[in-house]
Amino acid sequence: MTVVTVDFSEKLGAIKPMNAINNGPLPYTKDQTWTNFSDYKKLRLPYARTHDASFCSRYGGEHTVDVNFIFPRFDADENDPTSYDFQLTDEYLKSIFSAGTEPFFRLGSKIEHWSKKYNTLPPKDFGKWARICEHIIAHYTEGWAKGFRWNITYWEIWNEPDMRGDNEPAKNKPTWGGTQAQFFDLYKTAACHLKKRFPTLKIGGPAVANMFTSRAFGTVTIVKPWIEDFLTFVAENKVPLDFFSWHSYTGEVQTILDGAKQARLYLDKYGLKKTESILNEWNYLDGWNGDSFLGTIKGITGIRGAAFSSAVMSACQNAPVDMLMYYDAQPSVFNGLFDYYTMKPIKGYYPFYMFSKLREAGWQVSASSSDRDVYVLAATGNGKKGAMVTYYPSPKDKRAKNKTITIKGFDKEPELYLVDETHSMERFNGYSYAFGEINVYLPPMSVLFVRS
Repeated sequence: MTVVTVDFSEKLGAIKPMNAINNGPLPYTKDQTWTNFSDYKKLRLPYARTHDASFCSRYGGEHTVDVNFIFPRFDADENDPTSYDFQLTDEYLKSIFSAGTEPFFRLGSKIEHWSKKYNTLPPKDFGKWARICEHIIAHYTEGWAKGFRWNITYWEIWNEPDMRGDNEPAKNKPTWGGTQAQFFDLYKTAACHLKKRFPTLKIGGPAVANMFTSRAFGTVTIVKPWIEDFLTFVAENKVPLDFFSWHSYTGEVQTILDGAKQARLYLDKYGLKKTESILNEWNYLDGWNGDSFLGTIKGITGIRGAAFSSAVMSACQNAPVDMLMYYDAQPSVFNGLFDYYTMKPIKGYYPFYMFSKLREAGWQVSASSSDRDVYVLAATGNGKKGAMVTYYPSPKDKRAKNKTITIKGFDKEPELYLVDETHSMERFNGYSYAFGEINVYLPPMSVLFVRS
């Protein structure tokens, strides 16, 4: 029997934004009333990263977000408002704000998987690229070029520049077509310029593709040399890095926890103790190729992906990471929240809804589980008490069975809501309650929300 214990009298601190996400809702248009806007808004997501938005035609496609789409002619005058095409990015960001979410703006380009690269090659002039980014930020935060005075805190420089090594030809590099040294120069040029121009905003990056070169040695993790080189460069040259962003795709919660630990250790090692650590792409992964990728898609869009998301958000609340940003909310195979065709909520939607309720309560409280496969996160505040309990055995555990879980800490009979293969957060009555203890029988890959 697994025992989950919650102590609502022991407050640990504020619930962190573990439920941020990549990309916004599908907006209403005159021609398209098919949308997930209302359901997206109900999630009360704190941030939506704009990376890869230009893949989605409903966001504006290849006229949206990316620097080369907002400023389409690099030889144009960067000081002239007519050199910029803001319209569709304006509309996209408005839809995010309308849903009660703050954009987390990625400066750079989406990933390019095709044989000829267009927007992932190094800019011809790094200084000019930095000034173009300056005007984009000014448009959205200072009203430049008939713009806005929006609160957009985070500005991220590039995405996954470490994806391929220097020995690879540019045509094989889907995210950064230059060398490591060239990217470091671009980052320094842009970060120094933008931080001087906008000292109150958070300037960072670089959204590294993976923290590790290998996990083949059990609990020993090997941090990528690229990351060490980057942090050494930043520290030695006193380059602004308000946040360090990194990515992880896996089916193992422990891999993400290892990444969080290593990111924080290396930031501290190089004197970057005030730099936030943000995991701003993560999702369930079986593998990237063949049948394993089909397993990935099935996992993301099914109950396994939902339980994984819940377990990761719960576990990372107590890990040395400042924010998580799930990838992705736009219509794609990596969207585990909304059905690809109908945009209606699917299994993975509900852990994010549950987490939002814990954030509304506000204060994390002490909670523990006697079973490493059962994760718990609990909160109190604003007259509310709640807990999210997740049974997520490792995908490698083929012997996982239904489990009796005793939940202690509720002083009156609570309401229970279940997500599993046959439930989608419906009220659940399959439990007993007596003398402050809830006894419930849960299957593997399930999430239970308990509130009173």
